[in-house]
Amino acid sequence: MTIIELKDVRKVYPLGKVSVEAIRGVSFAIEKGDFISIAGPSGSGKSTILNMIGCIDTPTSGVVEIEGVPTAGHSDRELTRLRHDAIGFIFQSFNLIPVLDVYENIEFPLLMGDGGIQKHERRQWVDSLIAEVGLEQWRNHKPNELSGGQRQRVAIARALVVKPKIVLADEPTANLDSKTGEQIISLMKKINRELSTTFIFSTHDQSIVGIADHIIRLHDGEVVENVRVAAPAAG
Repeated sequence: MTIIELKDVRKVYPLGKVSVEAIRGVSFAIEKGDFISIAGPSGSGKSTILNMIGCIDTPTSGVVEIEGVPTAGHSDRELTRLRHDAIGFIFQSFNLIPVLDVYENIEFPLLMGDGGIQKHERRQWVDSLIAEVGLEQWRNHKPNELSGGQRQRVAIARALVVKPKIVLADEPTANLDSKTGEQIISLMKKINRELSTTFIFSTHDQSIVGIADHIIRLHDGEVVENVRVAAPAAG
């Protein structure tokens, strides 16, 4: 089942008196349960594509569809709701709230919703995610008391807390050493298999590209390779 599709997507940014074409006619489909790497060097358009899939940015032309519905057809309020309910974000800079501990950082997106989940259910779900990412001992620690890898584990759990269909990770290993980076990608893949959540991560690190089941390589805003290595997680 196709969950995301880009059709001849172009993105042009004004730069002074000239225009820069960041994305040049990109088309591809992502299946539900995919564990996909969007790979390429800096400036190839990886972040731009993730921002358009995440409804943070819009294409200059072409269509981005989520579950068959063009994102261009949504109002700003609907896009905000879609981002909150269906899409989780993992950032290379972690973006944790310094004054909150591990539990509170993970719980925070649930408090921004409509309050439909009961407090005891919320606690059970957050605790299960803390266990999933292996941070039970650090449950009450603040971000400045954690290593980079531990902070990224918190960010992964926070992205999953609203039970999104899609998780987007923009260079999630960029600020980590190579061993920790591989552990983070492996953790994401484990969760992908267990929950059938669609994971899309961008990277320029060739050592972790091969962990993905579906690889899309970009160069100068164009797709130069689109290959599936394994079937999507069932779900």
